Amino acid sequence: MALTDEAMDKIKAMIVAGELEPGSRLPKEEILAAQLGLSRSSLREAVRALTAMRILVTRQGDGTYVSSLEPHLLLESLSFASDVSQGRTALQLLQVRRLLEPQATGAAAALLTADDLRDLGTILERSRAATTVEEFVGHDIAFHLRIVEAVGNPVLSMLMKVLSTRTQRARIVRGTRAERAVEHAHREHEEILRALLARDAALAVSTATVHVAALEQWMRDGLDENPFRAIGD
Repeated sequence: MALTDEAMDKIKAMIVAGELEPGSRLPKEEILAAQLGLSRSSLREAVRALTAMRILVTRQGDGTYVSSLEPHLLLESLSFASDVSQGRTALQLLQVRRLLEPQATGAAAALLTADDLRDLGTILERSRAATTVEEFVGHDIAFHLRIVEAVGNPVLSMLMKVLSTRTQRARIVRGTRAERAVEHAHREHEEILRALLARDAALAVSTATVHVAALEQWMRDGLDENPFRAIGD
């Protein structure tokens, strides 16, 4: 095991054991290094890595602290994995999205306010007027995220962001015939909104399932046509 990995594991073990609680300040570098039996250079590398993972937070001039350790905060660092995933890995992420998002959409049917529903309609109007893939993707993200956020679970909201980032969504659209993909998405978005307006949870689940499954099929078709091509190339 690399020395940095060992140092990270020792710090995480202190957090799990409750020796370092959320929001607590880490001991001074020389004290913590001696306590853990590490070199100061290995400790510094571990702190940098754990900070990138949102486990630790460095405050300029004040030291390093354990973060709040809220699950949605820790999940945020996984977005990069979604951004860089292509091919079969990207398809697997989309399959997980299909398992989660329709149920969230169904739950939102009873929770969305009248203002939420009006805003969703406005987002779809703007989506229809989009002239670029990037603009469409921005509205697509806003539409789905507004629905999921109505459930009131920040972990679920962050998971949805991780599973389908802006980069990933744009890659899916570009990996298909963009005009056809966008037109299908417009119709499916409108069907989802109609189900939500009707407060029909079962229909909302169904329409969201069809929508994500269609994206999954487009990606699978692209891979089947050329298994060595990364979607978006």
